Amino acid sequence: MSRLRETACFIVLEGADGSGKSTQVTRLVERLRGSGRTVVETFEPGATALGSRIRAIVLDGPDESVGAASPAAITEALLMAADRAQHVAEVVRPALSRGDWVVSDRFVPSSLIYQGVARGLGVDAVAEVSAWATDGLEPDLIIVLDVADAVADTRRSQSDRLEREGNEFHAAVRAAYRDLARTRGWTVVDANTDAEVVADQVWSIVVEVAGV
Repeated sequence: MSRLRETACFIVLEGADGSGKSTQVTRLVERLRGSGRTVVETFEPGATALGSRIRAIVLDGPDESVGAASPAAITEALLMAADRAQHVAEVVRPALSRGDWVVSDRFVPSSLIYQGVARGLGVDAVAEVSAWATDGLEPDLIIVLDVADAVADTRRSQSDRLEREGNEFHAAVRAAYRDLARTRGWTVVDANTDAEVVADQVWSIVVEVAGV
């Protein structure tokens, strides 16, 4: 018999580019659905129609043919917040209100790390904007997938503007995840190992936190 609670639960998987988030989100959702839960699988940025347009601006980069510049750091942060506000309003809150489980690939922690730390805007400032965008909604569980620099650099696809940032930027992102996890109560999982092993660790944490 499942030990997971029946009521709605909001779980976020976080980590640097190359940490395996997308794979682990899919595996966790499959297990939750197999346990009989109704689960909404989602992601940031771009999970809504409006959000997909914001994602294109933030991640695809500027249209160099018309001389467009890359978004300034604060513009990037505000665009991420706008995507998140729509995501919460259109996807996350309605699902939770129905009693569904929600598993998201990225949420507020990504902005705290990428824009707050790596872009130098300040964690507190970005947290304040994010809290406004989400109307104070917080996940029940945040799991950070942690990988070594060398491992992450080989996995990173460099398919978008942020992924194409240099190794120094991404090393700072990974270090920031470790630092903020300690102070903000995020659960860290060693993601350097086989994906199945990581999936088992993630599942154990979910059962422990969301158990009955």
